[in-house]
This record gives sequence, structure tokens and C-alpha cells, in this order.
Amino acid sequence: MQYDQKVGGGVPMTNRERLHSASTSPSSQVGNQGRCMEVRQIAPSELKSLLALYQHLHDIDDPLPDTATVEAIWQELVGNSRYRYFGVYTAETLVSSCTVTVVPNLTRGCRPYAVIENVVTHADHRKRGYGKAVLIEALSFAWSQGCYKVMLMTGRKDEATFQFYEAVGFNRSDKQAFAVKAPPTNPGAR
Repeated sequence: MQYDQKVGGGVPMTNRERLHSASTSPSSQVGNQGRCMEVRQIAPSELKSLLALYQHLHDIDDPLPDTATVEAIWQELVGNSRYRYFGVYTAETLVSSCTVTVVPNLTRGCRPYAVIENVVTHADHRKRGYGKAVLIEALSFAWSQGCYKVMLMTGRKDEATFQFYEAVGFNRSDKQAFAVKAPPTNPGAR
């Protein structure tokens, strides 16, 4: 996908072909070890498919709130140009996804940075290059927005996961990440 403009205006992205062997607009059709995949932004109408894929993200997760709340949050996310949800599709089925958020910044010449979260591939489709493809798409978007860096954290501790992210270009020793979880709140509080 060629990204029309940086968030808030700017220059169209021109290096798309460098990241994928073949592309069409508005998505990329990429051959992968004999398999065909489509890499593209997840459409607003595909929330149900995304939520089904998220069942493969965490062994245990908090329950979702009511449908109206989930749909309102999804509409907020897809309506904001700083958030993008990308997916890999095989046979029109969403098999891998991630989200990237572009964050405005007052340092580094006011260049933004990006954060990638919720990287997931369906358990039946792992180790086929789909996760790498969706991350390349997210990175491509971040660079098109003028980001000076992209960050990603993982809760996984296994070496294979670290090597997977390093193969896409992430550096595990560049910075040290810290996280703190929110204290328990009242159910339904947002």
C-alpha cells in the first residue's frame, strides 16, 4: 500500500517496492513459499475477524465489554489517522495482524515515533512469514509518516520470539523497556 500522506500532511511514500517483491494498490499481494498472501489495512467492517484472531494473542485475557462499547472503541481507532491496524490475509481470511500508533513528539526535530502492539498470527498459520509481512507493512507506514523510530515490546521471553523481531530489524539491546500495569479498577471503568 502506498500511504497518501504523513499524518497531518506531507510527502507520499515512495519506497514501497523495496519492502515487498510485488505490490498492487491498495494492498500488497506477496508470494510466500508458494502461498499467496494479501497485506493491507484492516477494514472497519472486519472487527469481528480481528477479535477472533485476538483469541490467539493471549492465553488469558480480560473479557470484552458489551458489543456497543467495543464497536465504539473500534470506530474511534479507525477514525483516527494516527492508529493503523494491518493484516495478512490468505484466501481472504485474516491470519496475522498488528497495530501501529504514530505519536507526535517535541524532540528529534519534532519527528514522531511509532509503537507497534498486539502482534499476532493465528496458531494454525505460524512460521510461514505472515508475522514478518505484517510487521514490514507497519514499519513501512511508520517510515512514511516520518517517524524517527519504531518501538515494540513483547511479553514473550523465548529466544525464538526475540530472533523473530530481530529478523525484521528490531534491536533488543538498543533500549531497556519498563512497563507498569494499571491498578485494579471498577468493572466497566475506562
